[in-house]
Amino acid sequence: MQLVRTGKVKQVYEVDEDTLEFLFTDNISVFDKTIPSQIPFKGESLCRTAAFWFQVCRKAGVRTHFTELIPPNRMRVKRVEVISDYSKIDRSTTNYLIPLEVISRHYVAGSLWDRIVSKEIRVEDLGFPQGHEVKYGDKLPRTFYETTTKLEKVDRLLDREEALKISGLTEEEMDNMFEVVAKIDEIIASEVEERMLIHVDGKKEFAFDEHRRLMLIDTFGTADEDRWWDEDSYAAGQCLELSKESVRQYYRSIGYYDQLMKARKAGQQEPDIPPLPGPEVKKVSDLYIEMFERLTGESFR
Repeated sequence: MQLVRTGKVKQVYEVDEDTLEFLFTDNISVFDKTIPSQIPFKGESLCRTAAFWFQVCRKAGVRTHFTELIPPNRMRVKRVEVISDYSKIDRSTTNYLIPLEVISRHYVAGSLWDRIVSKEIRVEDLGFPQGHEVKYGDKLPRTFYETTTKLEKVDRLLDREEALKISGLTEEEMDNMFEVVAKIDEIIASEVEERMLIHVDGKKEFAFDEHRRLMLIDTFGTADEDRWWDEDSYAAGQCLELSKESVRQYYRSIGYYDQLMKARKAGQQEPDIPPLPGPEVKKVSDLYIEMFERLTGESFR
């Protein structure tokens, strides 16, 4: 097999002209930075979790690119073309990766909370009445959808007009994509409720096949792409993070996040992200294994 692409946490190999193989590494990234620390068993836990969700969704009638799990940390998928030049994508293009990430938010958390505090987002945009005092952890009146870029160095938020323009989607196709995301999130919420988890938010990625039919691709529903809270802790008034968000919080606590955002806004050279200390690495590794078991209901070993 030939290595065709190395991402932040995955390596992509060409099996044949129709098939790719993903190798899930033990790398971890936050804020579009790869941390110089390896997290034992992270790649395996993500690969097996993603394969679980692909199979659940396929049974529910959602078309996906997943074809085969190769234990412990590889999966094979249908190959589509990655077109980084947006001008080469139009409404007749087929078999290509749609260069968008779709984020669905069900609770006030993460960057959404930051933008509410900074007044970049009005509470009315989220479905709350005007003047409502929003608190971290509040359940949103309705799902809040956003799209970001997929193929750019740093993800950036897009309005609907630009998302349509760079993706080659029609209005109807974009609406259908959001409907599929809603269906997947209903499936996820139903599954994890049995294991006392709350699905807070997450991202999905899509492609068109050779007949321009929508396919769910990449990975989703893991501790990397999605945010999860413990249901019992939430009922007691605590948002207990059970995802990569706990790593983001570590880098916020040591001041790195503020330094990085300041450099980005000023257009200055970004500071290197420091490695995780040994105890943090162990804690994160244990979390990924725990989340595989809670998300899938299966034993890791």
